Amino acid sequence: MRVRTRAGSRGRLSRLAVGGAVLALLATGCTGAPGTEAVDRPASSADGGEASDDDGGSSSDDGQSTSDDGASTGSAAPAEVPEGLEEFYEQELAWESCDGGECATLSVPINYEEPDGETIELSLLRVPAGDSKQGSLVVNPGGPGGSGVDYATQAGLVVSDGVREHFDIVGFDPRGVARSAPIECFDDTQMDDYLGADPTPDDAAEEEASTELVKNFAAACEENGGELLGHVSTVEVARDMDVLRAALGEDQLDYLGASYGTFIGATYAELFPASVGRFVLDGAIDPTMSGKDMGLGQAAGFEQATREYVQSCVDGGDCPLGDDVDSGMEGITAFLDELDANPLPLDGDAAGELTEGWGVLGIIVAMYDEGAWPILTQALRAAQDGDPTTLMFLANIYAGRSSDGVYDGNSMQAITAVNCLDRAAEPELDREQVLAEFEEVAPTFGRYLAGEGACAYWPVEAQTVLEDYDGEGAAPIVVIGTTRDPATPYEWAVSLADTLSSGVLISYDGDGHTAYGRSNDCVDGAVDAYLTEGTVPEDGLSC
Repeated sequence: MRVRTRAGSRGRLSRLAVGGAVLALLATGCTGAPGTEAVDRPASSADGGEASDDDGGSSSDDGQSTSDDGASTGSAAPAEVPEGLEEFYEQELAWESCDGGECATLSVPINYEEPDGETIELSLLRVPAGDSKQGSLVVNPGGPGGSGVDYATQAGLVVSDGVREHFDIVGFDPRGVARSAPIECFDDTQMDDYLGADPTPDDAAEEEASTELVKNFAAACEENGGELLGHVSTVEVARDMDVLRAALGEDQLDYLGASYGTFIGATYAELFPASVGRFVLDGAIDPTMSGKDMGLGQAAGFEQATREYVQSCVDGGDCPLGDDVDSGMEGITAFLDELDANPLPLDGDAAGELTEGWGVLGIIVAMYDEGAWPILTQALRAAQDGDPTTLMFLANIYAGRSSDGVYDGNSMQAITAVNCLDRAAEPELDREQVLAEFEEVAPTFGRYLAGEGACAYWPVEAQTVLEDYDGEGAAPIVVIGTTRDPATPYEWAVSLADTLSSGVLISYDGDGHTAYGRSNDCVDGAVDAYLTEGTVPEDGLSC
C-alpha cells in the first residue's frame, strides 16, 4: 500500500518493483511452528479430489465442513449465480499465449445494479501450474492501482516453486487499472507537476496553488473518467473477482492478496463467504478504519521505519544524516526543507529538478524494503553533494515512471479514484487540528501525510459501502502482519484477524512491507503448507 501524501496518493508499492534495485534481503530467525488443522478442497475442485474430513472436522448443515474449533474449512456447495448476471458468470475464457504466460479478458458490467448496461473488459494473465495442478490461485499486489497481470508474470517471485507446481497463478488488472479500462485524469506532464508539487505550503499563495492543483485533478478525473469513475470501488472489484472465480471453473476462490489486496480479500469474504477457499492476506489493512485513522497509522509506521533506517545508517558508520537517530531524523527534515527552498537541478530526467515532493517519494519508497536502505544512504549522500540522480531514481520507482517522464501505467491516478470512493473525505475535520495530530505521531513525515488531497473535491460517491467485514461462514483466512511494516502497520493485521470470524494471524518480527516471500522459512512454510495442503497455521504463530 502506498503512503498517502497531501497530493492524495495512498497505496502500495510492490516489493518486486523495489527488488530489482536493492541489495539482497536478509532473513531473520523464527519461533513457533505451523499447526496441523487441514482445509478440505471442494469436491468439484480442479484436482478432481473429494472433500475429506481427515482433520477430524464435521459437516455443517450448509455443506461446509468444520474443524474441531468450529471454523469453516471451505467445502461449501457451489454458489448460486446472482440473478441477472448469468451471462457474466457463465462466460468462457479464451486463453492465448502472450508475453509472460497466457492472456484472456473477462467481461463485467460497469454498474452491477444495471447489468444490461455498459460493460468493460478486465485483462487477465495466468502462469500455468505444473503436473500436480490443484486449481487456480488469484493474486493481487495491492495499490490500489497495482497491476495483477504484471504481478502474475513474476509468479516465481510471488509464490514458491511448490505453490506454482500446484496452482495456475492468475492475475487480473482491477477495473480502472492498467489494461482494464484505465482511469486517466492527467497526462504524463501534468502528473509530473502533480507529484513534484510542493507538499508543504508555507504561505497563502502556496496554499492556494496546492488547492487549485488537487481541484484540477479531481475535475480532470470527472471529465475523463466517464461512468466508470463512480464504479471503481473495492466492493465492485470484489464482485469482479467472483465473476472471475466462476469463469475459472472454481466453486471456491483461492487467493493471495498483498497490502491493498488484503482489503479486496476481506471485502470478498464479506460479500461471498461461502466462496472463500484458501485465502492469504499479507500486509493487512484494517477495513474498518476511517481515512484519517489510516493516515495516522501510516504516519506512525513510516516514522518508525525511518528511525530504524537511520539507526542502521548510523551503525554502518559515516552516515550522511548524523551520528545518532535523533540528529539523523532532524537531518532528513533539514534536507527536505532545503529542497523546498532550493530544488536540485536534475540532469537526464524530464522532471528537470528534484523538488521536495520528489524527494519525499524517494525516501519513503526505501522504507518498503530494508534491502533498499544502503541505496538510500548513497542517494542522500550524493544529493547533499549536489547530485540528486539516485534519489530521483528511487522516486521514479515509487511513481512507476521512467526518466523520460513516461509512466508505465496509471497506478498513481487509479489509487486516488479508488480511495476516494472507499473512504470519502471527512469535511467536518478541523485542518489545523488534524495536522497537529499527524505531526505529534510523526514529527518527520506527519506534515506530508495529513490532509484529504483530491478526495476533498471528489465528484462522485460509492454506490455501495460495507459496514461489516466479519466474513461469517468463510473458511479460515490467514492474515500476516509484519511488526515494523511502514505502509500497513502490524496493528492493522491484528485488527483484521480479529474482525474476520475465521481469521488466523501470523506475525513476522521484521522490517519492510509484507512478509511472504521476503521474510523467513517460518512464514513461507506456513503459507505454502496452507495453500498446497490445506494445513491451517496455528493462530498467533510468531515468526
